[in-house]
Amino acid sequence: MTLRRRVLLALLAAGIAASPRPAAAQDKTITVFAAASMKNALDDINAAFLKVSGIKVVASYAASSALAKQLEQGAPADVFASADLEWMDYSAQKKTIKDDTRVNLLGNRLVLIAPKDSKIDAIAIAQGFDLARLVGDGRIATGEVSSVPVGKYAKSALEKLGIWASVEKKFAMADNVRAALTLVARGEAALGIVYETDAKVEPGVKIVGAFAEGSHPAIVYPVAATMTAKPEATAYLAFLRSGAAKAVFETYGFTFLVRPTS
Repeated sequence: MTLRRRVLLALLAAGIAASPRPAAAQDKTITVFAAASMKNALDDINAAFLKVSGIKVVASYAASSALAKQLEQGAPADVFASADLEWMDYSAQKKTIKDDTRVNLLGNRLVLIAPKDSKIDAIAIAQGFDLARLVGDGRIATGEVSSVPVGKYAKSALEKLGIWASVEKKFAMADNVRAALTLVARGEAALGIVYETDAKVEPGVKIVGAFAEGSHPAIVYPVAATMTAKPEATAYLAFLRSGAAKAVFETYGFTFLVRPTS
């Protein structure tokens, strides 16, 4: 069964796919700034939200760092969904989000990937493992390690494993996790470090190893309304916590961290 088929079945089970569109809410729109890794799941959730509420969601996907900076510069958005706690903390410090709406919604896992046809197969990721030898003359793709969440998680893990210094110069650092994923899928990088959920939606890559949770800070996705959020953002945040949204997120491989509200 395909991933999209499983998502549709999850929404049907939640009574979403056939739900009527409320006339009173038609033509209302909200803008969501969301981490790039959320795209596939959130696109499906946003379509389901439109069906039950009549509210259209315009989503802008990028690295959490870029989105937080855009909010700081006054870019209009109603909801911010970050791939790490630090950039949501940054937004709180800059007073661009409403702290009382913030919730830690999702979790994820960090994995090592290779192109689908790579000879590299199952790798045991452990203290001091020889990643430099494994990649050879190739490159390792991930997000920018100083700012993009997936890159920060990757660097933390490699430092904890004692091998960052040996592979630092082999990295190809991308603007966001999906750009890193594409580099591997195209064979432009021999390996990549991305989220498990990204690897699952890209047929051009395979997972060859997984990083232990204790090797890096917990991967947490907080969401919050912005300081300029429209009233409709409240309903959207509630929907993100619903059983229907939980089913979709889990189908894509995210861990749902809150008790469903409905």
